[in-house]
Amino acid sequence: MNISNILNAIHQLPEQSQLALLHTITEITFPKGHILLKANKVESNIYFIKKGLVRAYVERDNEVTFWFGKEGETIISMKSYVEEQPGYETIELLEDCELYELKTVHLKKLFNEDVNIANWGRKFAEKELIKTEERLISKQFKNASERYLDLMKDHPELLQRVQLGHIASYLGITQVSLSRIRAEIK
Repeated sequence: MNISNILNAIHQLPEQSQLALLHTITEITFPKGHILLKANKVESNIYFIKKGLVRAYVERDNEVTFWFGKEGETIISMKSYVEEQPGYETIELLEDCELYELKTVHLKKLFNEDVNIANWGRKFAEKELIKTEERLISKQFKNASERYLDLMKDHPELLQRVQLGHIASYLGITQVSLSRIRAEIK
């Protein structure tokens, strides 16, 4: 996915502002299995997914997946971004990935220089908050079957691209329970 399309999906920027932002972004690639962000570490970059698939998880007694990111989405540790403190999440690449990298220090400098980019950053943070709120509400008020049906409806490609163990973890259930849900739906 093109970086200009990703940026504009967050908030439309005037051409000069977009060029200033694009000037700070570089393309990078990493192989499947690479750990892009590590929990308990202050992260200094934001990534936009050009191609590939990632998952965010936390480690407790086992790994608990709470988010999948695919083409066009943003990879960020909000705690690092907002408070410059260690983040909660680990981000693992589930496929070989092509990413756009934006150093937070460059973005914050642009916020001070260009009100349009500052407004883009506000819209970016607002959209990330809404995504987090939607995940929280889904976990709190929907059962695993409903969350699986939502996943089928909203992101059917993930069911083809993600291991069932990660999907079960995302839904907060065992693989046996996921198999039972899948059998009931067919």
